[in-house]
Amino acid sequence: MSHYRAKNNVSYRSGADPAVVNFKGKYYMFVTRSHGYWSSDDMSNWTFIRPQSWYFNGSNAPAAAIKDDKIILLGDPSGRGAVIETENPELGDWKTNFAVINMPGGVQDPNLFVDDDGKVYLYEESSNKWPIRGVELDAKNFFIPKGEQIDLFNLQPEKHGWERFGQDHRSNLKPFIEGPWMIKHNDTYYLEYGAPGTQWNVYADGVYTSKSPLGPFEYAPYNPISYKPGGFLKGSGHGSTVKDNYGNYWHFATMAISVNYKFERRLGMYPAGFEPDDGQMYVNTAYGDYPHYLPETKVNHHKNRFTGWMLLSYNKPVKTNSPLVEGFPNIVDESEKGYMQEQITDFGINRINDEEIRSYWVSQTNNDSIYVEIDLENSSKVRAIQINFQDYKSTIFGRPDTLRQQFRIKSSLDGKSWKTIVDYSKNQRDMPHAYIELESPETARYIKYEHVFCTNKYLAISELRVFGEGSGRPPRSPKNFTVARQEDRRNANLSWNPVKSATGYVIYWGIYPEKLNLSAQIYDSPNYELRALNAEQKYYFQIEAFNENGISERSKILSTE
Repeated sequence: MSHYRAKNNVSYRSGADPAVVNFKGKYYMFVTRSHGYWSSDDMSNWTFIRPQSWYFNGSNAPAAAIKDDKIILLGDPSGRGAVIETENPELGDWKTNFAVINMPGGVQDPNLFVDDDGKVYLYEESSNKWPIRGVELDAKNFFIPKGEQIDLFNLQPEKHGWERFGQDHRSNLKPFIEGPWMIKHNDTYYLEYGAPGTQWNVYADGVYTSKSPLGPFEYAPYNPISYKPGGFLKGSGHGSTVKDNYGNYWHFATMAISVNYKFERRLGMYPAGFEPDDGQMYVNTAYGDYPHYLPETKVNHHKNRFTGWMLLSYNKPVKTNSPLVEGFPNIVDESEKGYMQEQITDFGINRINDEEIRSYWVSQTNNDSIYVEIDLENSSKVRAIQINFQDYKSTIFGRPDTLRQQFRIKSSLDGKSWKTIVDYSKNQRDMPHAYIELESPETARYIKYEHVFCTNKYLAISELRVFGEGSGRPPRSPKNFTVARQEDRRNANLSWNPVKSATGYVIYWGIYPEKLNLSAQIYDSPNYELRALNAEQKYYFQIEAFNENGISERSKILSTE
């Protein structure tokens, strides 16, 4: 998407608004503004497909569904286009019927849904004014609309705290409703929607349910379903939910970076599903940017796929031989309008392991003499490394095949004798978020990144993350956990005693004590103001502490009226 803002000379990667479908046992992912799409056999390794025919300006928030052994798709950036289809997505010989779907306000953030009876429905909208709308399409007559659109529902931020705009829901600007996605489970229709804004840490997906594809729809009291306000990569809205080849559901979502531009985004993937007793929909984002087991790995409960590999590198001593870079990123700045966060312009080496994707270290040079060394402070079992590169003052536009990052990772027990555990010095792939699992765990205290080359002029890394198992003890469970609803019942104050050895805390909440499906991850300081509650709903809460050695027992469950 870097070309999308080329007129401002601002270049950056972005992926957003994922529409993922399972077509004949293979997964296809369609993403905003990409000149093609991705395919995968395992939801881990994705291959970019440059189709024979596609939208000249890339697709915008594309809709995808399966009908009659074809993928049907709608994603014309103009908002007025025809449904296109293919029987061979690997080749990408997409064909159009030329029947333009010309809604009065255009089609924004569309979703195509094919019901069990073969009927096709279109849901759409992206607005801080208009509601989500739905209409049946005539599947036997070029997918033209059958009648007028129906207004289905809109935001109610005065009742639903999570629908409020801004970072941590603290803005008075009108929030946006967007990105519908319909899924049917048993006899219930679940219509997902994104809110309140894609650039914020609280971007989320909620759901309305119905017994009919066009309603009436009822707000789910357990909303939102997909919510990730804390951790390294934040936000989890405008997504899609798809069943894998093992019968389990996954939710793909849009995550916020918003450094070079408010629409600089990435994709997240989380275990999802429906509670067996009452059909409550859930998306588990707890420790969601830590390593998780993929679909092919059998686990006791699909909802909990976290490997248990903890973050070993957070705020540990770090050094580099590159001098400090001072300057300001080349950005499309809208901060004065309240639609973009303030920039973090301290590019010091301490930014490389602060668990904030919006901050980053910038190297003064881009050559094979540069290194970064982290002292984990204790000998640990290292299982995985993740290197997150940032597009600082990038001058690369389009999608050239020359994009690549080359480096080595070394480990040491004493900081003197080094062993190469990862060698990507001849890598030819673009790996902006290089995640590398070791074949076997490596016992180490020191981890060193040795740079070889990257395509950008500047080497910039937002985070160097080391995962594995520490050699110490997990923290104790937090004591004196309390929850108090504010006069504004959309908000609650949560407090607890700090745990001496804790790296951070995870708060869980939900509308039933046995279904605490929502969570927030907090580093360092205790106490949290939760501003995502539904005003008229009773809640249950629980908390745990974590560090590089593991996770504490959870506290007793508290409830609030």
